[in-house]
Amino acid sequence: MSQGDQSVPEMQEVPIGIQADGQREEFDSMGTVEVPADRYWGAQTQRSLIHFSIGGDRMPKEVYHAYGYVKKAAALVNAAANRLPEWKKQAIVRAAEEVMTRQQIFQLVGNRPTSSQRVRLGAEQDGRLTAIAHDVTMHTNPDVEYAEQTAATTRSLYAAPHRLTSHRLAPLDLPPGTDVRAPGEAPGMLAVESAMDELAHALGMDAVELRILNEPTVDPERDVPYSDRHLVECLREGARRFGWEHRPATPASVRDGRWLVGYGMSAAIRGHFQGPAAARVRLEADGTAVVQTDMTDLGTGTYTVLTQVASDGLGLPPDRVRIELGRSEFPTSWGSGGSWGAASSSNAVHGACMALREQLLAEARGDTCSPLHGLDPADAVFSNGNVVVGRASEALSEIVARNHPEGFEAESGTRFMGDDPNYTDYSINTYGAHFAEVGVDADTAEIRLRRMLGVFSVGRVLNAKTARSQLIGGMIWGVGAALEEEAVVDLRSGAFVNRDFAQYLVPVHADVPDIDAVVLDGYDDKANVLGAKGVGELGICGAGASVANAVFNATGVRVRDFPITIEKVLPGLPLMDN
Repeated sequence: MSQGDQSVPEMQEVPIGIQADGQREEFDSMGTVEVPADRYWGAQTQRSLIHFSIGGDRMPKEVYHAYGYVKKAAALVNAAANRLPEWKKQAIVRAAEEVMTRQQIFQLVGNRPTSSQRVRLGAEQDGRLTAIAHDVTMHTNPDVEYAEQTAATTRSLYAAPHRLTSHRLAPLDLPPGTDVRAPGEAPGMLAVESAMDELAHALGMDAVELRILNEPTVDPERDVPYSDRHLVECLREGARRFGWEHRPATPASVRDGRWLVGYGMSAAIRGHFQGPAAARVRLEADGTAVVQTDMTDLGTGTYTVLTQVASDGLGLPPDRVRIELGRSEFPTSWGSGGSWGAASSSNAVHGACMALREQLLAEARGDTCSPLHGLDPADAVFSNGNVVVGRASEALSEIVARNHPEGFEAESGTRFMGDDPNYTDYSINTYGAHFAEVGVDADTAEIRLRRMLGVFSVGRVLNAKTARSQLIGGMIWGVGAALEEEAVVDLRSGAFVNRDFAQYLVPVHADVPDIDAVVLDGYDDKANVLGAKGVGELGICGAGASVANAVFNATGVRVRDFPITIEKVLPGLPLMDN
């Protein structure tokens, strides 16, 4: 049996830039509010939040997202006034700005609650798990209760007949917790995957093979089949690419000059979530398409991905598609968070495109002026701005102009996952495997990441470049969780002591020399029509554990109190010959 208590400290959710907020309000007949574009929720939700905040009947008629942080209120007012047409210049325009200091950001913006986790693993001598338990105690604010689902992913990860997970909250006079990337899964997998490495070492087994041995055939908690599970493929492909066969079998046995060298790995899992998201697609008479949704783009590529989906759905070149986001007058999305933004909104756009296609094909088939008259629409192909059926072809713009000289549109949406039977009948997740190599200075215990690889399975990839970027970002954050990030609390006041980037450490370029993310080809037909699943938060799940396990392999020192810092490793370093 392997068991141990592990602690994950408070972690901050802070931007590199100073947090600034501002809005322009016109409470005249227009009733518009401009808010920064780096908001989590869509514009419709922002509209409701503003109404809740100001109370009364002062519901803004429209909310839209502006881009970039607000610098000066006066400049904002002037810029807004200059954009108004003459007949609107009599509107009452007000501007408000709030800029936090760096110290205030650390105290007020949000943080991941500290947690104490007890993981117990029981296994036969051959490595087959017989029991798995994951008990979590985390802090919550006495006035604002918040809990991360820290043990939730443990329920679906490995097969074991005897299972127990629990979550308990301890009220503390600290700032309320909030959703920080992969809330629950990130700290939970840091503990569970470290414990799996302990078990592998105790049994004298390869860590990859131990995980493969305990691969379940159905979700062990829910007793339903997995929709599309390729964790074993991630493990094997990652091991092959990384050169896992060269891993030191004995901890602290490989040295490169003054550096002790070690390998570590971990598995990754995160549930896929789907939210109610709607989109409108309009085809103009010239054959161009306009996509509208109140969805945001935080820099994660919403504009790019939705352009690709609409281009593919209508057979138009990307430069013939225009994306309009972030206005409350547009159909409502589920926002940009929880790894659900791209998949939910993309499926809504795809559905609207399919509705337009169906109508266009019906009109062309019944139109004696069309070359497609009377042909079977089942054989139709939309490509490069044309509709092709067999040897007959007609430009999309000609069909639209003849039947809809003013243009026409369709709207579609995705269902909330709770209303979709697939999410009840199947366990729908994303998966991955992390591999890390570290060097630890034999004299000072300085830890340096040498290289890192992640291999992931996320269904259909909508955009390879943005997906890889999201995954690498999560992996880097995992490195910080393992080695650097810790918000230290002053026990006398409840305030955070290290409230700047001189003392609250995060990875910088020198900390991440060689990192790569590989995504396996896939398609999950149970997740949605496009077969795509969330990517953004999977990268951090398990990433820190691979680094922690590499530190153990390099030094023989097991640290359960994160982050792993010099003073925790140094006393246990093996003595070395000069």
